[in-house]
Amino acid sequence: MAGCASQTGWTPTIDAYGDPRAGRIDQDMAECKKLADRASGGTAKEAAIGAGVGGLAGAAGGAAVGAAVGDPGIGAALGAALGGFGGAGQQGFEAEKRYKSAFNNCMSGRGHKVIR
Repeated sequence: MAGCASQTGWTPTIDAYGDPRAGRIDQDMAECKKLADRASGGTAKEAAIGAGVGGLAGAAGGAAVGAAVGDPGIGAALGAALGGFGGAGQQGFEAEKRYKSAFNNCMSGRGHKVIR
């Protein structure tokens, strides 16, 4: 669905060359990961919310299209499935963008050179 960086262990690339705080990189990474998790709302949670909202919207749209062709039940089911996947993907993608941005900003804010 989404990149799910916060669940796959993605971390920003840090250039330690000339970093006077290089000895704190691991500790700062751990602390910034926790902060980024909170800032993003969590990709799994956001994807679940997106699936629910997308599924409801898709079911309504699918039922309308299905009614026009004679079977609103099948239209609603297909719309819910497609809307759920799309909504989950979109919400998860947005949460990942927030996660990566928060992580990068946190590490930069602590004086590390983040390679973007």
